[in-house]
Amino acid sequence: MEHVRLGTTGTRVSRVCLGMMSYGDPAQREWFLPQDKAEPIVRRAVDAGVTFFDTADMYSVGRSEEITGNLLRELFPRREDYVLATKVYFPMGSGANDHGLSRTHIMDSIDASLRRLGTDYVDLYQIHRWDYETPIEETMEALHDVVKAGKARYIGASSMFAWQFAKAQHTAETNGWSRFVSMQNHYNLVYREEEREMVPLCLDQGVGMIPWSPLARGILAGNRDRAGARNTVRSGSDKLADDLYVDADFDVVDVVKAVAAEREVPPAQVALAWLMSRPGVTAPIVGATSLKHIDDAAAATELSLTDKEVARLEAPYRPHPISGHE
Repeated sequence: MEHVRLGTTGTRVSRVCLGMMSYGDPAQREWFLPQDKAEPIVRRAVDAGVTFFDTADMYSVGRSEEITGNLLRELFPRREDYVLATKVYFPMGSGANDHGLSRTHIMDSIDASLRRLGTDYVDLYQIHRWDYETPIEETMEALHDVVKAGKARYIGASSMFAWQFAKAQHTAETNGWSRFVSMQNHYNLVYREEEREMVPLCLDQGVGMIPWSPLARGILAGNRDRAGARNTVRSGSDKLADDLYVDADFDVVDVVKAVAAEREVPPAQVALAWLMSRPGVTAPIVGATSLKHIDDAAAATELSLTDKEVARLEAPYRPHPISGHE
């Protein structure tokens, strides 16, 4: 698998990032996979050349981080052989300071994440959302101190408005603090609102994009249809997908299926190939609960779409309300 630079940093990552949200305690969500069932899937990803892994403290309330750390220590001979990312923001307890991006929560959370992951550092420490209650100066200085302490190599951000991202970067630059090197944004064939402001901003600033939900919660892979059928365990209980996407999006899905049929490949490969061909995209974050999901993601890195196919895939798009920042 090809490896590329993460934004303008010197660190190289695989063109596919394996999202670890699907691995956790099935008692919390029925589609979470425990460690023994996650192991062969992560092993297949490693065998395919994946070296980039993304998790978050709030996934399965820390269990995802524990599974991630356990499996990566087992599958890689050295810590230096993989790039590990996690995130902070969402509640991890009922205390007044157990959420957000205050200095208190960031400092507590990085140490807790490192304990669960069983490592001395993460390569990429990301803010999971924007904190409207904490001054951005406090957040950026705390993140800079995490980097200076050697607990994170770089910092990144996830879904927010472009003006917020620009404000955070300006705050860091003005004070000589660490800047965000990556943006984990909501971006796929049926949600392209990021192309209006965030994508141009990232391109201008040399920030690498590592989009979440590259298959639109599986809709682009066929896990549900226009008539309302739910074809997987997760799609049957995924309220967020119902909030993010609308019936008109299936016009895009229909074209994805048509192009895939002509190419004789699964629709997921076409949707991922499109996203990986977009300017500024470093590595889509792909969730996987089966070996096939890994195989499709790996194959997509070698699928080149023609200009005509890209135009067909993009033609049915309809504008959406901004979503994914919550």
